[in-house]
Order: sequence, then C-alpha cells, then structure tokens
Amino acid sequence: MNHHHTPAPIPALASSPLETLKIQALSEICQLIGEAVHLDTALAMVFQVLHEILRMDRATLVLLDPHRQRLEIKASYGLTIEEEQRGIYGLSEGICGQIFQTGSPCIVPDINSEPLFLNRTGARTTITKDRLSFIGVPVLMAQHPVGVLTVDRLFGPEISFKEDISFLSILATLISQFIALHQAINRKEKRLVEENRSLKAELHGRFNRHYIIGQSRPMQEVFATIEKVAPSRATALLLGESGTGKELVARAIHEASPRRDKNFIKINCAALPENLLESELFGHEKGAFTGATASRAGRFELADGGTIFLDEIGELPLSLQAKLLRVLQERQFERLGGTRTLKVDVRIIAATNVNLSDAVANATFRNDLYYRLNVLPFHLPPLRERKSDIPILLNHFLRASNERNGMEVELSQEVLDFLMNYKWPGNVRELQNLIERLVILTDKSIIYKSDLPQEMMKTLPQDTTLTSPARTAPTDHALDSIVVGNQHPALHSLEDLERTEIKAALMRNGWVQARAARELGLTQRQIGYRIKKFKLDRPEFALSPWNEKT
Repeated sequence: MNHHHTPAPIPALASSPLETLKIQALSEICQLIGEAVHLDTALAMVFQVLHEILRMDRATLVLLDPHRQRLEIKASYGLTIEEEQRGIYGLSEGICGQIFQTGSPCIVPDINSEPLFLNRTGARTTITKDRLSFIGVPVLMAQHPVGVLTVDRLFGPEISFKEDISFLSILATLISQFIALHQAINRKEKRLVEENRSLKAELHGRFNRHYIIGQSRPMQEVFATIEKVAPSRATALLLGESGTGKELVARAIHEASPRRDKNFIKINCAALPENLLESELFGHEKGAFTGATASRAGRFELADGGTIFLDEIGELPLSLQAKLLRVLQERQFERLGGTRTLKVDVRIIAATNVNLSDAVANATFRNDLYYRLNVLPFHLPPLRERKSDIPILLNHFLRASNERNGMEVELSQEVLDFLMNYKWPGNVRELQNLIERLVILTDKSIIYKSDLPQEMMKTLPQDTTLTSPARTAPTDHALDSIVVGNQHPALHSLEDLERTEIKAALMRNGWVQARAARELGLTQRQIGYRIKKFKLDRPEFALSPWNEKT
C-alpha cells in the first residue's frame, strides 16, 4: 500500500514585502548582467529595475576616468544627457568624493540641510517634497574604490536606512564584478587584435606580399610590378584570365600608393545595363530619368582623391567609352541630366580578361581609349603557370573553410596529386570555390578523389599518369594537353578552351543562359556576349530558350 506524504512547506525567503521586492530586483539584475554585452546599456537597465521595483530615483554610478584624475558619471537613470555631463567630481569633492576616499557608505537624510551635497548635475532643483534622502556606497574592486553608487529616495519613517545600505552594497558588488569582467573581455579582445595583427604580419612576410598569396617566380614578378606601379598616378591595365585575382592586385596597388588613405571604389562594367552603368559611374541629377527622385553622386565622385577600379572594362558600351576617355584626359565629366562640370582627382585601374587589341580591330572598343588605358599594362599569370603556389593556396583556403564551417577536413594525397595536375580554367577563384564546396558537402574527415566534381575529371585524359607535387614541373604550355571529355582533340588556345567551356555549360543547363552563367560565375550579359562572340547556336533539341529566367 502506497503512503502519500504531504511535503513540508518551504520557508519563505523574504520576511516582508520590502524583502520580496529586493529579492525580485536582485534576481532581475543578475539576469541582466549575465546576458549583457555592452556595459553602459546593462547598467542603464539595472538602474531602471531599481526605479520600477523599489521606486529608487536618480540612480547614478560614478567611476574613475581613464586617467584616474576625477570621477565621472558612467551610467544613470532619471538624469538627462546634459545633467549627466555636468556630473564630474574631484576625487575628494563633495559627498561622492568622501565616499570614494573613505570607502564607506554615506547617508544624507535630508539633502537640503547638507552642505557637502553639491547637486552638481542640477537634477534636484525641481524637487518640492519636504525631505529628500540620498544614499551612496563605494564600488570596490580588489578592496580598492573605483567608483560610487548613489540613489535618491523619498523615505518614510517605516523604512530603515540600514536595509537600503545593505541592499546597495550587494548591488555595488555585482556591478564591480560586472565591470571587472567587462575590463577582462576588453583586455582579451585587445590581445587578440594584437595577435591577429602579428599573425597577419608573419603570414605577409612568410607567404606573400601585399596580402596576395604566392611564392612562385611569376607572382614575385607581379609583386615587383605592384611596387613599381603603385607610387605613380598613371592608369594601370590588369590583364589576365577570370579568377586570377585582378581585384586583389588593384587593391594592392591602391594600398601601396600615396592614395591609401582615400577611397578604393570598384565597379564591374559588365554587371549593369548601359543606362544604369552611366548613372553608377558619373552620377545623376534629380529628374534625369524616371525614378531619379534625388541627385546622386557617381563612383568617380566617391573615388575623388583615391582609386577607382573598373573591372571588365572590355565590356564597357561604346557610348560610355567616350565619356571615360574624357575623364582620363581631363579628369572632368557631368552627371547624367546635369550641366555642371565636375572635376576629380582619381587614379584609374582597369582590368579585362578579353583581348582589347582584338576588340579594337573588331570596332567594339575605341582605339584612343585603349591606348589611354594601356599606359602601365601587366599580366596576371593563370594558376597553371604558378603550380608551386597551389599547395599554399590549398592550405590557406582549406583552413579558412574549416574555420567558417566548424569542420576539420583534410585532403588525401591522391586529391593533392590530382589538383596539382588539374589545369584550373577558373584559376584561384575556382580553387577557392572547390575547397568550400568540398568542405560543406562532405560527411567525412578526409576528401578522396571520388569526392571531386565529375566535371573536373573531364579536363585530364583518362590515361594521364598523375605525378606527385614534388615531381610536377611547371609548364609554359599548360593548355596543350587540355581535353574536354573524350570528343575533342587537344586545344591549342585559351579562346578554344573558353568556347568549349561556355558551350559545355550551356548544354549541361539546357541552354538556359541564367543557369549556365551562374555555374561559370558570369553575369547574363557576359555569357550573352560570349555566345555572340563564339557564334554558339542553340540546337533544336535544347529544352529552353536562351532568355529564359530561372
């Protein structure tokens, strides 16, 4: 037979309504401090709890200033910003100074009859009650005063000052612990920032210059060119395949130049329709076109005194090429819809992965603009010409991706061997995206060759004997052995490779331009340009028209 016993009642923790309110206030304050991130915000909320639960008015925390010369109001409730700003005291001045110096609490039963009460903030000039009491306790850290916690309250004879001193002393202890924790977090953050800066400097010295990773001879030549080009004001033209890091190099030129403290502004000339591109570059006046409800500065104005990076310059429409030529020649232009001539001091860095001399021959690029841009040209090497950098890049991107995704993935030797022999048509960008994809999709700790995307396998002949990185010799004719699938002979030019890749992507995506462009990392305008350039005709069996939106 089961016997049920009535549990004994739990004794009440609070012996009076006031004690209950104090426990409630402390509970809420502890929760606030435990969840707090910002010191000032948390303290203001603590003081609000004091007011709402215990009816304590004008709670104020004064702390030593950073130079330890005076006491300043750090947080308050019931004071205006102006009143807070007036709350500055000498270390021995007034009641706050007395509490700070002695490290002992102080009670002023009636502030109207206390000469030491300074009312420095001026917050109590409108008080009309007969009697206003003031209580202050020291805030101690390691037994040394660091501040003073004070409150006002209209007390009745039924409430003991001793109870309030006890409560405020507990609260001051909580606040001092919170301040100590906040200071420790700040010190740790500063230390981490310094360590991060030190590590970056070490990596910068060991693995790269200008924060571009690479130790190979081609990259050392790029670094040397950056240092030669950076001090001048001349226009630079970066040439190279997509994914070789043209934007990184442009930013490195800016950071190594006297303009480093001014803006670095970038814009992709192929990413916007012609009418929007003109507005982006040169700005527009109110009413210049439908929707132009206000005047807007363009990228050239934003870059004044600094550098503007014009990516995909080869796809700039002819109508805008003339305006860009004028900026290059005279550093002048007008906003769209405006008549006022604006002058700018801008260093222009342009980039392209198309052959501008061919574009000039085909009348799609102005001859005079080409020569204006081609003042300081230099070529960025494709990844297949800097194979000795591949292990360093793999290590960098793998470590970064593991950290981002909370993983500890490693690459097997067979994968490393394959990636050293892979031709990297997408260059460093393709390598980075591949590592991110492998880390995110894998459910294993080691990546094997079977985990690589199938389309990568088509870039090497089936009978290719892979060699280890130590035995792999860089080649200047890396394109000669590229075969896409088993249907094409060896391709002997980058243009042939590009045409084949574009066509293959279109076929894989049912000739839907938007899908193929996303797969290749291109815009729809870019892929449309290449379809026309390579005269790629959609077969009749294609599933969707080119302009289908997905």
